[in-house]
Amino acid sequence: MAKIVVVGEGMIELAGDGAGGWRLGHGGDTLNSAVHLARLGGDVAYLTALGDDPFSRDLLGAWAAEGIDTTMILTDPRRRPGLYAITNDPDGERHFTYWRGESAARGLFALPGIDAALVEAERADLLVFSMISLAILPPEGRRALFALAARVRCRGGRVAFDTNYRPALWHDRDDALAAHAEAIALTDIGLPTLEDEAALTGTGEAAAVLAAWRAAGVGETVVKLGAAGCLADGIAVPPPEALVPRDTSGAGDAFNAGYLHARLAGDPPAVAALAGHRLAGWVVMNRGAVPARTADAPYASLVRGG
Repeated sequence: MAKIVVVGEGMIELAGDGAGGWRLGHGGDTLNSAVHLARLGGDVAYLTALGDDPFSRDLLGAWAAEGIDTTMILTDPRRRPGLYAITNDPDGERHFTYWRGESAARGLFALPGIDAALVEAERADLLVFSMISLAILPPEGRRALFALAARVRCRGGRVAFDTNYRPALWHDRDDALAAHAEAIALTDIGLPTLEDEAALTGTGEAAAVLAAWRAAGVGETVVKLGAAGCLADGIAVPPPEALVPRDTSGAGDAFNAGYLHARLAGDPPAVAALAGHRLAGWVVMNRGAVPARTADAPYASLVRGG
């Protein structure tokens, strides 16, 4: 079984329950993907940091219960996990409010225990991170993550990178563009979203995004197009059905997990994209970035081969 290491920030989530109240959960772009990959039976470790407080301990327990290897999750007793709240438009489109400025994950690469965690992480068959993983880190942490990606590739592993551009997390656009370019140069499987690429680089056509990533040396790129589906290595793959979403939180993260799981199982990109669409489609019909499993959750069918 392929060893997957996912890097990023897991946070406390407040999601509307549809009846005027709030549900406490957990989420974060790469964490969402890690949970889905673990539910699909993957050997998944999460590389991040939490605090030494009741909320952090609850998050750690919840992630372990999902089947995630938590041995690479370090502890910063001075900090706490980040927090975000999700609000939704009538059409299900999500909006986020964050409290994450002092989250423990920001200091990950300066914590005791990071050297041992990195030695283990560089043995990954697949390393997964995003622009948000980079945005929350100080410059030295960013450099450490890039160095980890380079070592994974040197050992024969692959690197998957999702743009997930959030302007508010960056000092300025030039800083984000530089990190974006450096990450792409270390990427084997690109998972950009057209909307993010347009906002960051000004490239508003899927074919142009695909061409730019190929020119930068990325061997495999899937451009996510929201409700229109995706462009999977040059092949247009629409979703299997049109949906009216309840909550679009975490849809792209679920797509990433379904796609990567299928690719690791040997499916070609277009078939893997359908697996990604099926998982994302289930997520948008439920509330929260990582919904609790329901009877119609597609995990079992995807494990059996898509």
